[in-house]
Amino acid sequence: MLTISQLATYAGVTVRAVRHYHQIGLLPEPERDHSGYRSYDADAVVRLIRIRTLAEAGVPLARVQELLEAGEEEFGAAIADLDKELRSQIRRLQENRTRIARLAAGESLALPQSVVDFLGSLRQLGVDERYIVMERDAWIMVAARAPDHIDELIAAKQAELADPDMAAFYLMVSQALEWSADDPRIIELADLLEKMMERGLEQGAGEIPEEFDDPFVDLLDATTANSSPVAQRLLEILEERGWRGWTRVERVHP
Repeated sequence: MLTISQLATYAGVTVRAVRHYHQIGLLPEPERDHSGYRSYDADAVVRLIRIRTLAEAGVPLARVQELLEAGEEEFGAAIADLDKELRSQIRRLQENRTRIARLAAGESLALPQSVVDFLGSLRQLGVDERYIVMERDAWIMVAARAPDHIDELIAAKQAELADPDMAAFYLMVSQALEWSADDPRIIELADLLEKMMERGLEQGAGEIPEEFDDPFVDLLDATTANSSPVAQRLLEILEERGWRGWTRVERVHP
């Protein structure tokens, strides 16, 4: 007969583990002998080794009891289920590793790759990094609100960059971060933006996703307006010219 220390040694576990298995009912706890000690036999060693083997294989302790008591067919089916769960966990871990690797690049937090690529295109144009950060934060909100539409929206934005007017607008609006609210160049920026708005109406610009409800549109517009005094002034000029909105552009009057 074995002491608890000997049992633990023969099964390759710690005494603490043996006591834990007693507490959760995996390993029957023998009665104390006349001297007040518990003693264990070979059956306890075998059962403990089986518990340890299953636990080391990744089987949750909550399911070990089920497997210890299962027949051959039930055991095979349970192992197949566990293998399926493990493969699913492995896929999730691999996806997490991919996300972590992208985060190490410093750009991909909460953003799909299509947006990261778009921001890269803005950098290639020479857009100021401070403006790119504001653009990034807006796209984070858009991607969270309309994940099924984000790639489509970004594809349209990427296509717009081929337009010299759009490229010029991005460069000007990023430079405008240094301007004051009464800088005369804001009029030139407003002219350029209005030109693109008119072109968008003529060409029938695509509709925004239905997930963009009024509160969300207001949030995006407020984020733009509050980004700098120049942005606020630009929106005021456009409203004076009969335009309303930034995310959902409307022509109020010609």
